[in-house]
Amino acid sequence: MKSSIAHIETEHVPLEKAHQILKEKYEKLKAERDELARQLKEFKRMIFGAKSERFIATMEGQLSMFDEELKQQAEEIEEQTITYTKKKKKKKEKPVRKVLPAHLPRVEEIIEPENIPEGAVRIGEEVTELLEIKPMTVFVRRIIRPKYVLPEEKGITIAKLPSLPLPKSNASASLLAFILISKFVDHLPLYRLLQIFKRQDLVISKSTIGNWVSNSSNLLRLLYESFKEKFMEDASYIQADESPIKVQDRAKKKSTHQGYMWVLRKPEEKIVLFEYNKGRGKEFPEKALKNFTGTLQTDGYAVYKTLTTKGEITLLGCMAHARRYFEKALDNDKQRAEKVLTIIQELYQIERELKENEAEVDEIYRIRQEKSLPILLELEIYLKKQQDNVLPKSSIGRAISYTLSIFENLKTYVKDGRYEIDNNNIENAIRPLAIGRKNYLFAGSHQAAQNIAMFYTFFANCKIHGVNPYQWMSDVLDRIQEHKGPELHELFPQNWKPKS
Repeated sequence: MKSSIAHIETEHVPLEKAHQILKEKYEKLKAERDELARQLKEFKRMIFGAKSERFIATMEGQLSMFDEELKQQAEEIEEQTITYTKKKKKKKEKPVRKVLPAHLPRVEEIIEPENIPEGAVRIGEEVTELLEIKPMTVFVRRIIRPKYVLPEEKGITIAKLPSLPLPKSNASASLLAFILISKFVDHLPLYRLLQIFKRQDLVISKSTIGNWVSNSSNLLRLLYESFKEKFMEDASYIQADESPIKVQDRAKKKSTHQGYMWVLRKPEEKIVLFEYNKGRGKEFPEKALKNFTGTLQTDGYAVYKTLTTKGEITLLGCMAHARRYFEKALDNDKQRAEKVLTIIQELYQIERELKENEAEVDEIYRIRQEKSLPILLELEIYLKKQQDNVLPKSSIGRAISYTLSIFENLKTYVKDGRYEIDNNNIENAIRPLAIGRKNYLFAGSHQAAQNIAMFYTFFANCKIHGVNPYQWMSDVLDRIQEHKGPELHELFPQNWKPKS
């Protein structure tokens, strides 16, 4: 018996080890499966699902919906009678057609009835207004300058040729502006523009239109460099973000280079700046912010934490990025994710009320200290309590870990009424770039990517300041050749005034 028991125990040891190894493998595979399932769900959502991050709480008072006291009270309620008054639906009113804008020109067409008998008296009229449109009209502008021989052999005189954007080209400022707006505001690739021109019996070669865009870029380069220089003057609060863009590179055959558009925004002046850089490392922000002293608002990207600059930089976090992690974690852990989203929703409600009331900076600071700061502290305590109760690699675990890692930066916005709670406004400025990428797919070269940054800078600021981009670009192209260096700031979208 003793011999048999010893033999069994001897055999049991390797079996136990094997079981332990298999158990570990199983746990590892299960974790991998869960992670792959999470990624698949996220990819499906990116491709087919709604992109909105809007969160609607499932019930009122949800901040405390998971408290044990409320659960206990809910269980104690056996029967509850609900009474309500049902409102009768109003009869659907017939839609009223809006009056067409008064500023549009009117072309009148009078239609008289046929066979009017003699003696008929006109007593009024019925007017029907229709919106009409003519396809794009292309025409040739001929500038004729008569020459005169002056008396007494004083030579020949001729009127001065108006300033032309590209003197050696037959493209006018209006045509160039139309092409640039179509490409960078309406996101039409150049080959589609060529098709549009062809329908007007105007055949332009691909190389010609490409040269027009390139030469226009060179013409506006000085204006862009001046804008960059002015942008950093007296800056004390800047927001930053970056977005990828594919770029053709001769050194990379059969593939494209992954470049980045870096975007800076000055919230107080409401101006944005796009700059292209080949990489996502810290070389660009260090160069752009080398003399900057103040507050820099970003997401949790690690590069911003290690910047080496001459000035002192205080980092400010972005609540929208933190919220995004919990919105994605709803499928993984609805209870915890909803709890956090509801708390964040309270913070945003305070910001909405401040905006609606057009509160001054001092008032914003006071309200945030009084209302927002306690909510932030409540959120921090809750996240720290939950951190040890979730799997680190799960969606909710990642969300909690990310938010706690930048929480000090997230709280910074309550210290100054000038600061914004998130970077959403800079992301709105980046949105046209995202749409453009889907249409033109990539930039033709690194220089082309820099040109794209320049035009997105101009047109983003036109949009922010309510400037018609076509009118602005046409006017600037007309005037840029004659404008002196020190006066270039007059042509910035936020400063621009049309010629009287």
